[in-house]
Amino acid sequence: MDKQVLCFGEVLWDGFGAGKTAGGAPMNVAMHLLQQQISAQMLTRIGDDALGDELFAYLQKQNFPTDLVQRDVELSTCLVTVALDENHQARYTIPQPVSWDNIQPEKTLLKEAFPFQMLVYGSLACRSETSFNTLLGLLEKPSYKIFDVNLRPPHFTPNMISTLAQKADMVKMNEEELEFLSAENAKNLSIEDKMKEFSNRYHTKTVCVTLGEKGCAVLHLNKFYRHPGFKVEVADTVGAGDSFLATFIAGFLNGLPMEDILVNASAIGAFVAGSNGANPVYDQHKINAIKEALI
Repeated sequence: MDKQVLCFGEVLWDGFGAGKTAGGAPMNVAMHLLQQQISAQMLTRIGDDALGDELFAYLQKQNFPTDLVQRDVELSTCLVTVALDENHQARYTIPQPVSWDNIQPEKTLLKEAFPFQMLVYGSLACRSETSFNTLLGLLEKPSYKIFDVNLRPPHFTPNMISTLAQKADMVKMNEEELEFLSAENAKNLSIEDKMKEFSNRYHTKTVCVTLGEKGCAVLHLNKFYRHPGFKVEVADTVGAGDSFLATFIAGFLNGLPMEDILVNASAIGAFVAGSNGANPVYDQHKINAIKEALI
């Protein structure tokens, strides 16, 4: 299998009341890439405990490559508490420290990890110095680098976000994150101008902003694109942004025109938002119907 995409960061259990589902943005992105026949692996760390065993077994059952999944004998596997508000938006309570706060730059693993064409990373796993430093080492390797901002207060600092953005060829965020990261003199500008200011500040080739029910906007090589999105009845939004990013990456790797990439990414994001859980098995009939606005 070609070494196409390496996702770095957290893998965890999302706890919904009495139940739980496997999650973590980097894992979700990798899962969706695999559904789209893009080879993907993940560098992460889980605990050497019952929850870790269960998570490892889940990954194997999904035919998810586990070569770069580390085990930690001291720090536990992460169990996040998830609550959905009246708009079906997820709110997360994330314990600290947990196993993925201790992702190690093990030489054998890093030798196996490259060369990958793309490296996808977020901000959450960088809350710890150990995992942050491991990522910084990876960012020195040759690859196309994608920063999935994914802010989870209070687990980030402005300096950390600035460092991660400066390293990226592409930055993906939501509208709230764009507003938060915009310079003070750009707060009252249009979305397009905010994205241009961000791109100029960090020399970012591609800036992608998801806009919820309003679709998405992309600034790619100084050209601006918009897609209005597709209407669905929302089940929950967990994983919708991750599926959007994975579909964007798949289209990018396959050399599709940007307009087609946004149609596909928006449709998959809408399908996931209209399904339960972050990683539903694709139903191509439903996805096609979303594109044709039949449901």
